[in-house]
Amino acid sequence: MFTGIPIEALDFYEDLAADNSKTFWTAHKEIYDTAVRAPITALVTELEAEFGTAKIFRPHRDVRFAKDKSPYKTAQGAVVHVNAGSGYYVQIDAAGLYVGGGFYSGETAQIARFRAAVDDSSRGAELVEILAALEAKKFRIGGDKLKTAPRGFAAEHPRIDILRHKSLTAGREFGAPAWLSTPRTVKEVRASWNAIRPLVDWLGDIFA
Repeated sequence: MFTGIPIEALDFYEDLAADNSKTFWTAHKEIYDTAVRAPITALVTELEAEFGTAKIFRPHRDVRFAKDKSPYKTAQGAVVHVNAGSGYYVQIDAAGLYVGGGFYSGETAQIARFRAAVDDSSRGAELVEILAALEAKKFRIGGDKLKTAPRGFAAEHPRIDILRHKSLTAGREFGAPAWLSTPRTVKEVRASWNAIRPLVDWLGDIFA
């Protein structure tokens, strides 16, 4: 049963950012297990029937090819993959709660299908409405973008800003409201994912 995300979770990540070492991790792993991983697991379990099974990310970073050799992630995330490349996301870190969803990454062929759908007058207009509705609900539209128009599309295209996206997300940062440590958090995440559902469904239609 999900009861909330305790303030200790935020404190844990604030301290980890200051001392990202195995020594710190070993000494505080019990806090991670009880204040971070257990609440996130309970949260996504309660939402599983409505949205699907979530993957909870490992706390260790893959540093094999990274310049930053810090061994641990400074956030705990979980993702529900609805289809290849898109789904729902939730995260907790020192700043608090973040909830999002959309198209996070994809292969070249998927990006091409995404742009073809955006280019289509009907589907493209539908996406514009979906994104506008999300912005009206205080979601921030994000994702990796090209600096210029993608090859094959005119810079004057009416949806050129969306066509430049290589990924497309909608997210909202809640910070650390008083309800974060209470069961209300699951209601807030559910409401956010339901608000994002039209975007995930739109993406699902083109990636299916």
